[in-house]
Amino acid sequence: MSSTDLRGNPCGSASAAAREAAESALWRMMSFYDTPLADLAAASAADPAWPLPHVMHAGFLLSLTEPALLTEAQAQLQRARALQRQATARERAHLEAVEAVLQGRWQLACRIWDELLIEHPRDALALQWAQLWDFYRGDAPALRQRPARALPEWDEADPLHPYALALYAFGLEECNLYPQAEEAGRRALAANPRVPWAVHAVAHVMEMQGRFEDGANWLRQHQDSWAEGNGFACHLWWHKALFRLEAMDLLGVQRLLDTHLSGAAVQITLQRVDASALLWRMQLLGQDVAAQAAALLQAWNPSEAEAGHYAFNDLHTVLAFIVAGELPRADAWLARCAEHVLAPTDARRCNHLMAREVGLPLMRGVLALARGDADAAVDLMAPVRAQAARLGGSHAQRDLIDLTLLAAAARGNRRSLGRALLNERSMAKRLTPLTRHWMERLAPSAQVRA
Repeated sequence: MSSTDLRGNPCGSASAAAREAAESALWRMMSFYDTPLADLAAASAADPAWPLPHVMHAGFLLSLTEPALLTEAQAQLQRARALQRQATARERAHLEAVEAVLQGRWQLACRIWDELLIEHPRDALALQWAQLWDFYRGDAPALRQRPARALPEWDEADPLHPYALALYAFGLEECNLYPQAEEAGRRALAANPRVPWAVHAVAHVMEMQGRFEDGANWLRQHQDSWAEGNGFACHLWWHKALFRLEAMDLLGVQRLLDTHLSGAAVQITLQRVDASALLWRMQLLGQDVAAQAAALLQAWNPSEAEAGHYAFNDLHTVLAFIVAGELPRADAWLARCAEHVLAPTDARRCNHLMAREVGLPLMRGVLALARGDADAAVDLMAPVRAQAARLGGSHAQRDLIDLTLLAAAARGNRRSLGRALLNERSMAKRLTPLTRHWMERLAPSAQVRA
């Protein structure tokens, strides 16, 4: 017997307890307050024949981009497939989409969710998951367009409406529609202050506009709602560190590294990627953070068997090795990635193409810079800059590429390119102390520094 969820979507369980537990799990996935696994277990216990909790479990595990979780995700999908007779057509579509994710066919998964949302625009699970894998694929237009198609069909009194609005806010920001993004993010938080993705979207706006003091104040203003008990806290601390970096407050960045981006605060790859990115930025500015990178790697212990799973993460793994002074391990990781993506494989896998055409040149470029060949770093990285969005992540995360190019230009013979990048940067955002730093390094009168 089928029923409906709180938004009127067809649901394969007649158990109110199971539906309530699944709704709680969905809220946790959109809000990042604790993991949804206990709620999903409760949903399955209340209705053992309902496949959707197993699909949600698998999708959550896959969203963490951890290769070690693939086996458990596959097992959950097998359980769901065995129970699919009780699933509605909508739930079977979710099963097919998450299976596509497991196969590495992320674009197909997002297309399935797109089609599902045309018929069921209030399917919050489809909105949430499609946004994540749009983000991992760097598809900024879809980040904006999909919530825009769905939101007018929502009741603003729906408890999840602020979370859906936050998805739209982030999509607007990634499409460079900054005033609209800030307005949508603030509106989401006015409805519910416990929406970290909305805090995140507005922080991105302020980062992209060079409003580093506004950004630091914004995160401080909302800190009580995101800093404790929230899985997104590490990333928002990273954003706070970016604002300190933009101000060239390197001691402030170091304090945030010590307290919120190291040790027990960093538990999963998505958090380690943030720590690695910040350590790399600090090294580009001449800071000695090798010991912190070594500590990060000791806790992380990335296995070469996992190389090639997701190019964005692979690049940041190589950066951590470089900052820690472990160039042989960086070389080995790159070689494993190249072996993985250059071998004959299913070309429909998104990571296969993004790694081959964007990830590998970037990894080779940062390694060239680490070995002192600044010009080779520019020659490798500059040609892929225009398509860097395919690597995934946000504008703020991919700014690491420009910062690396600026450092390489300042150390080598491509200073004109560096100044051109600074021109572009100064036209796009306020002039900040960080931008002034690179202007000084790349001024015609400045001496080339190794």
